[in-house]
Amino acid sequence: MTQTLSDAALEQLFLQARSHNAWQAKDVSDTLLFRLIDLVKMGPTSANCSPARFVFVKSDAAKARLQPHLSDGNREKTMAAPVCVIIGQDLAFYEHLPKLFPHTDARSWFVGNEQKIRETAFRNATLQGGYLIMAARALGLDCGPMSGFDAAAVTETFFAGTKVEANFLCNLGYGDPSGIFDRSPRFSFEDIAEIA
Repeated sequence: MTQTLSDAALEQLFLQARSHNAWQAKDVSDTLLFRLIDLVKMGPTSANCSPARFVFVKSDAAKARLQPHLSDGNREKTMAAPVCVIIGQDLAFYEHLPKLFPHTDARSWFVGNEQKIRETAFRNATLQGGYLIMAARALGLDCGPMSGFDAAAVTETFFAGTKVEANFLCNLGYGDPSGIFDRSPRFSFEDIAEIA
C-alpha cells in the first residue's frame, strides 16, 4: 500500500537536497553502487524499455580518460568526486524488448524508425537518470548532475563499439557543504502549472 513519506524523507530527497560541487574524501563502495542500480532499474519506462546504461567512473585511470572531455567549470569538482556516473542511452534498447516486454512484439514498433528510437532512448534514459539521482539521495549519497562535457568524446571513450551514447553526467559521493551555492529561486505553482 502506498503511503506518504515522512517529512524527513521528503527533506532528504527534495527540500534540503542540493547539487554538490565539493566532496569529502570518503569512498563510495561498489556494494552501494550495485544497490543503487537495483533501485534505479525498478523505475518505470515506456514499454519497460530501460535504455539507460551507466558507467561509474571511479578509478584514477578511468578519471584520467574522462578528464579531457569535461568543461573547465566541471573538471576539478569531477576529479575530486568519489564517483562520476556517465548516464548513457542505448540506441539498440529495442533489441531487448522480447525479454523486457514479452507480452507483445514491441521490438517491431522501433525497427527501422530511427526518429522513434532516438526519442524513446533519450526520453527514457533521461528519466532513468532522474531515478538515479533520487535513489542515490535515498541511499544517503549526494549528487552533482552536469552537462558541460563533450558528449561525442565521452561516447567514443567509454562506449566505443556499442550503440550507447552519453546523455549526462552525475557526480556521486558525500558532499562537502562548503561547496554549496545559495539556493536559486524556484517557480511558484502558478508560474509553471495549471489544473485543467
